[in-house]
Amino acid sequence: MTVKDIDLVSTEELAEMDAQTSYASPIFGSYASDVEMPETKLNKMPIEPRIASEMIREYIGTEGNAHQNLCTFVQTYMEPEAAELMKDTLEKNAIDKDEYPMTADLENRCVKIIQNLWHADQDEQPMGTSTVGSSEACMLGGLAALFRWKALAKKAGIDIYSDHRPNLVITSGYQICWEKFCRYWDIEMRLVPMDAEHLYMTPESCMPFVDDHTICVVALLGITYTGCYDDVKGIDAALTEYNKTAKVPVRIHVDGASGAMVAPFIEPELEWDFRLDNVWSISTSGHKYGLVYPGIGWVMWRSKEALPEDLIFWVSYLGGEEATMAINFSRSASQIIGQYYVFMRNGFEGYKEIQKRTLDVARHLVEGIKKLGIFVMYEEASEIPILCWSLDPKAGKKWTLYDLDDRLRMHGWQIPAYPLPENMQDVTCQRIVARADLSMTMADKFLKDMEAEIKNLDNAKVIGSADTNIAPKKSFDHSGR
Repeated sequence: MTVKDIDLVSTEELAEMDAQTSYASPIFGSYASDVEMPETKLNKMPIEPRIASEMIREYIGTEGNAHQNLCTFVQTYMEPEAAELMKDTLEKNAIDKDEYPMTADLENRCVKIIQNLWHADQDEQPMGTSTVGSSEACMLGGLAALFRWKALAKKAGIDIYSDHRPNLVITSGYQICWEKFCRYWDIEMRLVPMDAEHLYMTPESCMPFVDDHTICVVALLGITYTGCYDDVKGIDAALTEYNKTAKVPVRIHVDGASGAMVAPFIEPELEWDFRLDNVWSISTSGHKYGLVYPGIGWVMWRSKEALPEDLIFWVSYLGGEEATMAINFSRSASQIIGQYYVFMRNGFEGYKEIQKRTLDVARHLVEGIKKLGIFVMYEEASEIPILCWSLDPKAGKKWTLYDLDDRLRMHGWQIPAYPLPENMQDVTCQRIVARADLSMTMADKFLKDMEAEIKNLDNAKVIGSADTNIAPKKSFDHSGR
């Protein structure tokens, strides 16, 4: 039987039926619904928009549920009013500040708001910009550090063109954007190893890696693997002493992709930002705990001195000129609008309430997992809403966290299993990133599903890497590595 033998309604007949009945006829009663979704080349003929959208919706509907994806930092919920506002501004080009001056003004307001959260001194003329995400923001922070080092190293008589490359000091728990930065601009990446007692970078572990060719120390406010904060204040104090005799002063870039939008509300007394003299730039992700859908990041410099003039470009704006320093050019302004909406909608107390409630859910999960009695907790949502654990060898289980990962996926949960970075790569962990849309009810459902699947694994014959040639897989851990 061919398609011609089937009594289906043509696209023209479908349109006529719609006109006659004043409502849409069934999509799957049309020839158009049988069209193949293009893979390598365009189909010859167009199809109706509602048919195209439904077919695509069906196709992507077979993948994971974003709300159950507990391995991602990226926000998976915004209020309908925010989503509608962002939809209405998708066509605005953020770089075209002269044509969209009010949008540019909202971006500048966001910059000032974030600078205020991070205790920038306006007398120092702090600089800042939006980016596509925290990775671009990190790139810009790193570039500013590189340009500053080159200028100061030349003045100090250091040969910047020798085989001794400039270097960057960072914890081994870094996110992949820093490896990209170092490879793109030929920077030596000096990794400070983690250990079981210190899942974060300390001044004692950091300073031996610093020398005259160090462009900056990158301190993480929320390590991707575990959620821990590097000791920014301790590193700042150590660098203050180092800089007294250094040929080239070394400054700090704080990669606060997650923590920089949590700490101001949850731990306002914690000194990690521009209150510290050696913190010269900070980056964050608006689409993590900034509470915006994917596609927005921010980077701030404490002063004009911190951002070399060579990285600033000028565009026409309201009859004058406006500074721009982003790597990216054309992009939608909708995420900037979304960030301003969330700032205006929540205010300081609203943000504080959301971040605190999210931490409460994360700590509730910690207690539930600890009660199972078979895991070693590496992080218990002490600072940001992240918990991380490994399987206790003393529990004597024949299955691995990779097996538990697979079993939980049957319930829709995505909880990655992955090895920790250098110096602890023999430890396999799982991690949950609690976000604003994870309720206590859903947390309890997860704990119930987890307990059930542990029982299933205990009662099953598990075939794993210990007794076969099957190598353990590495789940997605958001480190990019």
